[in-house]
Amino acid sequence: MFRRIAPIGIAVLAGLIATSAVASDLDIINAPEIDVSGGGVAEGWYIRGDLGYSGWMKSGKPDYTVYAPGGSVFSQETFDSARFSKSMSYGVGMGYQFNSMFRADLTTDFFNGNLSGDSNIDLPCSDSEPAGTSCGFSHKADYNAINVMANGYMDLGTFAGFTPYVGAGAGVTHVSWDDLRSKPYCEDGSEACSGETYLSGRLKGEDSWRFTYALMAGAAVDLTERIKLDLGYRFSDTAGGKMFRYGATEQGWGASGTKGRDDGFQKHEFRAGIRINTW
Repeated sequence: MFRRIAPIGIAVLAGLIATSAVASDLDIINAPEIDVSGGGVAEGWYIRGDLGYSGWMKSGKPDYTVYAPGGSVFSQETFDSARFSKSMSYGVGMGYQFNSMFRADLTTDFFNGNLSGDSNIDLPCSDSEPAGTSCGFSHKADYNAINVMANGYMDLGTFAGFTPYVGAGAGVTHVSWDDLRSKPYCEDGSEACSGETYLSGRLKGEDSWRFTYALMAGAAVDLTERIKLDLGYRFSDTAGGKMFRYGATEQGWGASGTKGRDDGFQKHEFRAGIRINTW
């Protein structure tokens, strides 16, 4: 009896093994493919456009040299106060996405604004003012600037269509000052001033290239497969440089070159832009 059953059991066992092997083959055929080639990583060129708003702009106080008759330096003065306007900026750029983590771009931004401040010279405004009075000035000047920066960014991964990033950049800014407009007025605590009103004067503005660096952080939002909305913050620091020249009177006394220099400025800027992938 046992001898009859054994061949049957062996046949059944062989069938089960064969069936299992076929099922295994089918699972392998139907299994999803795993791509380890990295071909899904977005790489290539992109273009960008940005708008910015400087909610806070800080600067050191401009300084200037005062000449006396005969060509000697009378004093070195510093603005008692200085305040920049809150400027808007707009810019364009082109960059390259190297892999899912690193990208870099070259950007150009344009912005303008104005500076207002006060200063004081320990000298009467005119011969009609008593000795011991000093001459105060209220100053105003407008400027235009072009900034060119090379930037690098680290993308920190994409989460539900949002890609946070950090970045840094370095470049140059060309600052072009319009004429400095100054309104003189007599100052004296004992009210010894004559009350005379003085006309405003103008000193021709200067322009110069300055080193600038920036730090950025923000997030990109996928609008489509190739278009991203970029929302971020940028801190930038621009070095000081030439601001205004000597007037005709001081030039007649032998003064030449730059009379006043600004101390640069720091911008805390909120930015929004569009990046378009071109690959």
